[in-house]
Amino acid sequence: MDNMKGNAMMAGAEQVMSNEKESRPSPIDVHVGSRIRLRRTLLGMSQERLGDSLGLTFQQVQKYERGVNRVGASRLFDLSRVLDVPISFFFDDMPDSLAASFGGSPQRRGGGAADAGDPFGDDTLSRRETLELVRAYYRITDPSVRKRVFDLIKSMGPPEA
Repeated sequence: MDNMKGNAMMAGAEQVMSNEKESRPSPIDVHVGSRIRLRRTLLGMSQERLGDSLGLTFQQVQKYERGVNRVGASRLFDLSRVLDVPISFFFDDMPDSLAASFGGSPQRRGGGAADAGDPFGDDTLSRRETLELVRAYYRITDPSVRKRVFDLIKSMGPPEA
């Protein structure tokens, strides 16, 4: 009888461990979710507005952004349309280690936006300060003023190589 209890306890422990592993989001889902959030916030769009555009609740959008819910192919297509980006955007700047461990090619897929020599690193675009700066910049309606602000900011940094 004790042997049956022991086997049942081991089976239960294995099930709990299996459920814990299954309940953790995939690193790729987390990356895709962070790219959804990045683009949504760059556009100044709320989770509720994105959800309305997709026929989802804001809670479902939250789950996508955290990587808790996996984004299917048709939903990814809808997201790319609503957020006005190519589907590849969601996989851009995936860390080399993540791409390699899941069978991808360990190359940057961001079109060179974050080169190895980039002093800002990969997280610059996801910082709140960057998002606020980009939003403020695009709120400048006069193109000549926006160009002068752009030139001013460029002049304050180190010369381009």
